[in-house]
Amino acid sequence: MTLALPFAPRRVVIGANAHAELAAWLRARRPELEVRGAPVPSISADDLAWGEVYVGFRRPQTPTLGNIRWVHCTGAGVDAWMAPVEISREVLLTRTPESFGPAIAEWALSRALCFRLEVMSLAQAQAAREWKAREIPMLAGTKVLAVGTGDVGSAVARAFRGLGCEVTGVSRTGRTNEPAFRAVYPVAALPHLVGEADWIVLTLPSTPATYHLFSRDILSRCRGAVLLNAGRGAVVEESALPEALDAGWLSGAALDVFEVEPLPTTSPLWNHPRVMISPHASGPTTTDGAGLGFLECLGDLEAGRLPSRWVVDRERGY
Repeated sequence: MTLALPFAPRRVVIGANAHAELAAWLRARRPELEVRGAPVPSISADDLAWGEVYVGFRRPQTPTLGNIRWVHCTGAGVDAWMAPVEISREVLLTRTPESFGPAIAEWALSRALCFRLEVMSLAQAQAAREWKAREIPMLAGTKVLAVGTGDVGSAVARAFRGLGCEVTGVSRTGRTNEPAFRAVYPVAALPHLVGEADWIVLTLPSTPATYHLFSRDILSRCRGAVLLNAGRGAVVEESALPEALDAGWLSGAALDVFEVEPLPTTSPLWNHPRVMISPHASGPTTTDGAGLGFLECLGDLEAGRLPSRWVVDRERGY
């Protein structure tokens, strides 16, 4: 049961590298708010004892949340607030309504084009001053399996379909209203679908239901697809990726998220010739998006509209 706060919070703590920009944005629009902030590692117990609401993607590195009674997560997923220990259900947890779909769709499409157009191989040949004639196929006509058909997955489907790809979706319900998908199937169909895909794009949140959904067994059923993960690292059994690449189950991987972040320097993924790594940067939070999302939830709270549509379902994890 979500706590209905008996007051409208006025003391806001922001935990983010861009805390000063967001604080200035909020003060300009709601000058009655008292705002303080710092990068997450610098948020102190005193800050949390002073504040009533915490705005940020990651948890502060403090033993407790102090006086905080509402957490507004500014990221696409709320897994940092659900694991390894879920925050108290006496704390209201909301998430941003900002759409990360367009940015993540660009990330996925750019990586697919890099693989299809052999950009990495051409760069290596250029560095070696080698003229290697080759035939480079188009992306059009290839098959995409988008695992996750919400806001982000739908944007991915539209981007790939726009270049002539056939896009199939997988979702918890097996349904979607997005016409860019040729068809959508439930998760149980994954073992059969992965073998037909040229590109597998993951945009799933981290929940108990998605943990290692792409297990070694599922990876072994792929037939040379390129895996693109912009959801959460825990969706993939990361330790099985080197084997999947070396055995040819996957012909490549573009990875923006990992089970441990930052990716440890000892990971074999860093040096694998068919892996593209980015530092969890595919769907950046914007100041406008973070601010508008927070103020929308604050407005719902002030008007007594709880639960807001952005209150996190603790059972689903999003």
